[in-house]
Amino acid sequence: MDLADNRVLVAMSGGVDSSVTALLLHRQGYEVIGITMKTWDYATSGGNRKTTGCCSLDDIHDARALAVDLGFPHYILDIREEFGEYIIDNFTNEYLAGRTPNPCVLCNTYIKWNALLRRADLLGCRWIATGHYASVHLINDRYVVSRGRDQAKDQSYVLWGLSQAALSRTILPLGAYTKAEIRAIARQAGYEFLARKAESYEICFVPDNDYRAFLRRRIPDLDKKIGPGPFRDSSGKIVGTHQGYPFYTVGQRKGLGLALGYPVYVTRIEPETNTIYIGTEEELRQTTIFVRDYNLIKYKEINEPLRVWAKIRYKDPGAPATLRKEGNMLELTFERPVSAVAPGQSAVFYEGDHLVGGGIIV
Repeated sequence: MDLADNRVLVAMSGGVDSSVTALLLHRQGYEVIGITMKTWDYATSGGNRKTTGCCSLDDIHDARALAVDLGFPHYILDIREEFGEYIIDNFTNEYLAGRTPNPCVLCNTYIKWNALLRRADLLGCRWIATGHYASVHLINDRYVVSRGRDQAKDQSYVLWGLSQAALSRTILPLGAYTKAEIRAIARQAGYEFLARKAESYEICFVPDNDYRAFLRRRIPDLDKKIGPGPFRDSSGKIVGTHQGYPFYTVGQRKGLGLALGYPVYVTRIEPETNTIYIGTEEELRQTTIFVRDYNLIKYKEINEPLRVWAKIRYKDPGAPATLRKEGNMLELTFERPVSAVAPGQSAVFYEGDHLVGGGIIV
């Protein structure tokens, strides 16, 4: 099917951000088609609360109501099977490997964008659009993701894995707005029910944001398989007993159940021996990290050392660093030591507001 240049497939979760994305594009004269992707429900996760966010019936209804009101088609796409096979399995396996996963990055990279582009082709849409607070620009023949204007809401961090092919067809209208402005647009358009919707900060498939309980439901005999293990300090001395290594993350301080007379943090996880190493805040710091499975956005290759601003987690304000290629990985050397570098999380690097790329911390 030929792709119409003015036709856009908009991912609509039913929240205010994606709804206003559809509204803005509709006002700009695009032929909008809405699609709501059902990725998960709490019933299959063993949770005991109502499904929220992008997976609830209420939000699906809200997305459809907006589409009907504005007069454009709306479809529901059930991707629970592919989401579960890839995202949930990866999430579980990473914790069992002693790492801390970032499912939102993987979902955007391997599930949502691929699902959107496949359906866009079937529906004759040249473009796809989402409600992320970021933007896409063509710079020196590369499609580059840039930070959103609202620094508190910027979501460029979770988009580092997108390919040039995907970015070449992506529209991100909210990059030019603040969250307050988006709520105001919804309110002025008569959609008060959207304007007052609360933010969701949870992983969509983890009820009550309790990943430990989720792991136990996912693997019913997890506690028997792994069981308690030793806490060791930096000298190797056993200083306590933990519940099992998958239930801890590097940088964790609370919930350790240790009373050593000074604050301690998880500094390293050793799954082979079910050992958790703890140490002081100073012992948690490091200057050099390595990144695997990386994706470059602004440049095709990194041939020379590059000065960047690097973030090692979503809420990290970032720090200056030098980026180098090292074999099949990237090396980040920070000007000052950074704290709580968790293997499995994403390291993301910028030049100014432009996303250079990102990868998985080793």
